[in-house]
Amino acid sequence: MDNLIQTKAIGFQKCCEQVKICLDTHWKGMDDLAKMNMLEREKAAILGSEEEMRFYKQEINEILSQQQLQEVIPPFWYRNLTEGVFAELYGLAGLAPWVYDETEEYKRSSSAKLIGDRLYCLIDGKSVLQPQRIPSERRQQLRRALLMGNPRQRMEQGFHELYLSNGIRASIYAGERTKPNQDIMVFRKYLLRDLSFEKLAELGTIPDEGCRLFKTMVAAGFNVMFAGTVRSGKTTFLQTWQRYEEADKEGLAISTDPETPWDKIMPEAPLMQLVADGEELETLTKSLLRGDNDYVILEEMRDAQSFRLALEISGIGAGRCKATVHSGDIPNLPYKIATKIKSRYGGDEQSLILQVFCAFHYIFELAQQEDNRAVKKLKSISELCYDIETDRVSIHLICIYDERSRTWKWNNHIGAEKEKLLALWPKEAETMREELRALSEKYPMVGKKVIYPRYYHPNMKKREDANG
Repeated sequence: MDNLIQTKAIGFQKCCEQVKICLDTHWKGMDDLAKMNMLEREKAAILGSEEEMRFYKQEINEILSQQQLQEVIPPFWYRNLTEGVFAELYGLAGLAPWVYDETEEYKRSSSAKLIGDRLYCLIDGKSVLQPQRIPSERRQQLRRALLMGNPRQRMEQGFHELYLSNGIRASIYAGERTKPNQDIMVFRKYLLRDLSFEKLAELGTIPDEGCRLFKTMVAAGFNVMFAGTVRSGKTTFLQTWQRYEEADKEGLAISTDPETPWDKIMPEAPLMQLVADGEELETLTKSLLRGDNDYVILEEMRDAQSFRLALEISGIGAGRCKATVHSGDIPNLPYKIATKIKSRYGGDEQSLILQVFCAFHYIFELAQQEDNRAVKKLKSISELCYDIETDRVSIHLICIYDERSRTWKWNNHIGAEKEKLLALWPKEAETMREELRALSEKYPMVGKKVIYPRYYHPNMKKREDANG
């Protein structure tokens, strides 16, 4: 049996070599311009251009027929011989079935890791080793091929981040950054999901009884943060939240990479998407603040520039600000934001902390379920409050997930700043009050409900303009 498998594998590799020889003969009679055009076609095919992929697959299919190679059996992870030969010559080798969703498992998988020759795919919350092996020489070819379409990237660099035509993000680590023969490629793809609160409730991420409340909060236009660690579900929650915005509202999404396809999630909405980070954000800040957008989305806030932009956008009275941030420590998140801004731009730490509390209304914390990482959970909802009379900030727990009972507990609290905003939306205000009251009566929260952070010192200095 092993000998038979080995024979089939050898046959497939020889088949690929023969097809490559035939394709290379096409180059010999070409002039320089034709060769340049063909090279561009190869680049596009490697990066996933559907048109160019069809072109080369048709060429390969014809050669297989001419050379009487149709009976060669490809490795079982390829759908057919043509697909396998293309993947080996111009495509992504054994990674191709994952990239192009060729199995039900791969359709549900959002990430793949190539560590040395081993391929791991995230399936149902677990990294599962795949049967495909990609040898060192082929990985070098793959790396070189991916970089062909990204002229700014150089082979000698130890890290690369780039995108395939279908939006898949590839992070490549090589050279001195990795152990010998243990280079790393990480691929992330966006899974187009049913983005509704009802679907999240069905998956166990949020409580079913909270769906109406969340829709009301979207309509009221609160400034919200979605926080959590990697793969906690915060981006999916943000996308779902955004789907309930009115389609005719004008929006701006700023992200560090174009991973979220807002044009597919909300194709009917005038939602502009900019990709910027660090110094680029500083350059764009003035023009962004002059914009007349109805809402702003800030994905993956992680540096001083993005944190400062969030505070400035909120500070000019722009509502409906939504942001995701990598954090598993909600009570200390305002302090983290303030200190990052201070370390880069200076300023008074206490004033910056206060700005965070005045800029954002709620923080939604997401996490992976400990016994099943495929399941994401809304861990808590925290309301950020500021009392101008006492010069005191506080964090009120509105909702918390109880691990023991596996249910969500609620606290009926709406701060004065939120009531001021809700006054503009009487219908939504009534609904929100009713829902919070009913939830807290049916699933009452016990224990500590309010946190007074020690990093903010009340009464040191009156800040009469805190809400201005």
